[in-house]
Amino acid sequence: RQADGRKVLRSSIREFLCSEAMFHLGIPTTRAGTCVTSDSTVIRDIFYDGNPKSEKCTVVLRIASTFLRFGSFEIFKPPDEYTGRKGPSVNRNDIRIRMLDYVIGTFYPEIQEAYSDNTIQRNAAFFKEITKRTARLVAEWQCVGFCHGVLNTDNMSIVGLTIDYGPFGFMDRYDPEHICNASDNTGRYAYNKQPEICKWNLGKLAEALVPELPLEISELILEEEYDAEFEKHYLQKMRKKLGLIQLELEEDSKLVSELLETMHLSGGDFTNIFYLLSSFSVDFDPSRLEDYLEKLTSQCASLEELKVAFKPQMDPRQLSMMLMLAQSNPQLFALIGTKANINKELERIEQFSKLQQLTADDLLSRNKRHWKEWLEKYRVRLQKEVESLSNADTWNTDRVKVMNSNNPKYILRNYIAQNAIEAAENGDYSEVRNVLKLLENPFQEAEDFREVKEDAEEEGATATAAACVQETRSRLPYCSKPPLWASELSVT
Repeated sequence: RQADGRKVLRSSIREFLCSEAMFHLGIPTTRAGTCVTSDSTVIRDIFYDGNPKSEKCTVVLRIASTFLRFGSFEIFKPPDEYTGRKGPSVNRNDIRIRMLDYVIGTFYPEIQEAYSDNTIQRNAAFFKEITKRTARLVAEWQCVGFCHGVLNTDNMSIVGLTIDYGPFGFMDRYDPEHICNASDNTGRYAYNKQPEICKWNLGKLAEALVPELPLEISELILEEEYDAEFEKHYLQKMRKKLGLIQLELEEDSKLVSELLETMHLSGGDFTNIFYLLSSFSVDFDPSRLEDYLEKLTSQCASLEELKVAFKPQMDPRQLSMMLMLAQSNPQLFALIGTKANINKELERIEQFSKLQQLTADDLLSRNKRHWKEWLEKYRVRLQKEVESLSNADTWNTDRVKVMNSNNPKYILRNYIAQNAIEAAENGDYSEVRNVLKLLENPFQEAEDFREVKEDAEEEGATATAAACVQETRSRLPYCSKPPLWASELSVT
């Protein structure tokens, strides 16, 4: 941030672990080769709150076929008619043509070969392909609850990879409006906005490719291909996550949206709820169903967690006074925030007030009712799968296998990353190794990690202070929903 060009240990470990996690989840991504730490330090004000601290400098070796981005083509953009802003290489069409030729010839050779005699058709085919790749990529993110955090054009890969792991986060409690980046005050890059913002970025790439690809061609491609490809891939993936392997029915989309609504109403853990669904049976007897509901609701937010999540960010009396004053002086709205933010804060206050009247038993009863209603719809849908088959046992085995290979047990939750970072900052890198090994097999049960820790001890990498941190914070299994202290973590 002081233009010193240095990356620090904290963000380097997060990038190193997450890019590898994404790869093993089967999501297109850059890779991490090595993470090398120096004794040199820099001062960083992590939260921009006037509390700087000294952090170790670190280098991450990132690997990809190319690091060209949508933004790479924007350096040629002419001056904007409203702002006057322009690219640093404006009017250098010769470089842009060479760069476009390079990208298509090197990374899309089949398109180059198919349209070697027609440049416009070639460029259109390239734009169609990157549109579809981007749509599929963001669909994959949505299906594992991954939030990028800063989806500007410079963080969008020209070959459809997940690139630049900054303030990312995997969603824990399902919230469609979840914002992983604490400095994203308007929610521009919220979880439910990711498909929309990636489409917007493709529109900016289309503008940057003029005149090599006329805008009327690229805009038509974007409108015809992006939403359709996203919805198709998202639903295909969700069917696998729900074990709907035999039939593709129109009603499946509604079943998915009702599942997410149930998760939202009950504060369900996105990863763990999906993982549990593979053990649901079409023919549960009432007693076993009750046990299953207990397991599901144990993955929903507790009353204490919800009170932390919905705690008002402004004093309700002050907000009420400001809103009264703003009625006579609308300019005061600018002091409070956007109307959308104010409405969200009012909803938060209302929700927090309701939670004060709720008991833990009331919450549990409500959650069980919500899940029982959805599970009945899920059972009816699974029954349709069974009725179309001659051998239900084989189908169930295949169903569980597909679900277990599409619903990860382990993801890089913020609290897991934080434990590893704090240990590393105290000289103990064994937890980073443990987490890396865990993330290499996200769909399987964890193996014993003692061997990794012993190796680290032989290298003399452990530290007493780090051991204390781990002792107090790592009692939960890696697949647990986050502890309460994790809600205080802020990534920016």
